[in-house]
Amino acid sequence: MKRYLILVSTIITMLPAIAQQPVPASANKKSVLLLNGTVHTATGKVIEKGAVGIKDGKISLVSDASSAQSNSSSYDTVINCTGKQIYPGFIDPDCTLGLVESGAVRATTDVADIGALNPELRALTTYNTDSKITPVVRLNGVLTAQITPQGGLISGTSSIMNLDGWNWEDACYKADDGVHMNWPIMYSRVFLNPDQIGGFVQNKAYDKQIQLIQKFFSDAQAYSKQKTHEETDLKLEAMKGIFDGSKTVYIYASFAKEIMASITLAKSFSIPKIVLVGARDAWMVTDFLKQNNIPVIVTRVHSQPAMTDDDVDQPYKTPYILQQAGILYCLENEGDQEENASRNLPFMAGTTVAYGLTPEQALEAITSNTAKILGIDNTAGSIEVGKDATLFVSDGDALDMRTNNVTLAFIKGKKIQLTSIQTELYQKYMQKYGLK
Repeated sequence: MKRYLILVSTIITMLPAIAQQPVPASANKKSVLLLNGTVHTATGKVIEKGAVGIKDGKISLVSDASSAQSNSSSYDTVINCTGKQIYPGFIDPDCTLGLVESGAVRATTDVADIGALNPELRALTTYNTDSKITPVVRLNGVLTAQITPQGGLISGTSSIMNLDGWNWEDACYKADDGVHMNWPIMYSRVFLNPDQIGGFVQNKAYDKQIQLIQKFFSDAQAYSKQKTHEETDLKLEAMKGIFDGSKTVYIYASFAKEIMASITLAKSFSIPKIVLVGARDAWMVTDFLKQNNIPVIVTRVHSQPAMTDDDVDQPYKTPYILQQAGILYCLENEGDQEENASRNLPFMAGTTVAYGLTPEQALEAITSNTAKILGIDNTAGSIEVGKDATLFVSDGDALDMRTNNVTLAFIKGKKIQLTSIQTELYQKYMQKYGLK
């Protein structure tokens, strides 16, 4: 009886929090025309007084406002966006959004499993559409994310999700897009105490870990060539797609030697789609990356340099170096509390503008470039006719935290609620102190 009362009390306590969760958007049967806003297409083109039409979940029109006004009667709703900015939805790759609610509460964390080789683990079915963090992230324009498992040498298989939906089936944009591999670290730092960093120590298990990866890839390749199997091996089944190009191999490597060694091994198995993730030293090996046509998901820009003799601003200017080298790249939020940091993705892009990129190049680093790397650029990542209408309207520059203020957002043409537990608390305490 005591346990029953505790359970009832817990449910009652949770009800206000549950009520604060925005209701997933329903399909919008009415067409919408956004008129007179500055349209950032993420294709290098900016339309100062532009128009964007939305019909049946797709972008039906992209033009200047003057030519669009003659067709405005064909749209059910016309929204005046004068003085506002229109952007494609930002895309956050390699994140744990929906897999972690509170890092301090183990029961709400589902990003990794035991064992070194777990390609069969799918982030897709673990994704939590009721996460309280997701509505917060959407408020800054992040509307799509690649949800990714972590841990081990091979973490598992990611999926790309729209940040709206009743369940993972609703939210899924691209299922099982790639397998994620953590390349063993050759050397790691020694921390003498919380305030003092020591030197580097060699990973004595490095060679053994490489041999384990090599054998697993060899077994997986042989398995993929067999037409029939006496027994189904779930781990090897999950790897089959990387050899026929239906899945991408995402390789996590930071230092120059690790980057070159990992890509060389993947190339030896004739894997058609390889993406480098993290890549702190990518700026050192641009010729190698260009030669092998390797896209890069650049680790968190707002971080410290990897080495003590690196430039203090090296993380800020790495995207510009990759841009100059002609390497396809995008930005990510990997690191502590990355699911919360996802909302800062546009501001990381904004930082790169101060270190060489143009504003439109920085925008592409979190939209169209990301879509190309993730293999969804046919339908997402830019404002172009025929693509999914996943976009938003901001009062100001969405890459600047001082002016970013998303007032309207659509995911595949569905108008989503721009509220979160933070906006609810804001309204609550504005009333408490008589400010509203």
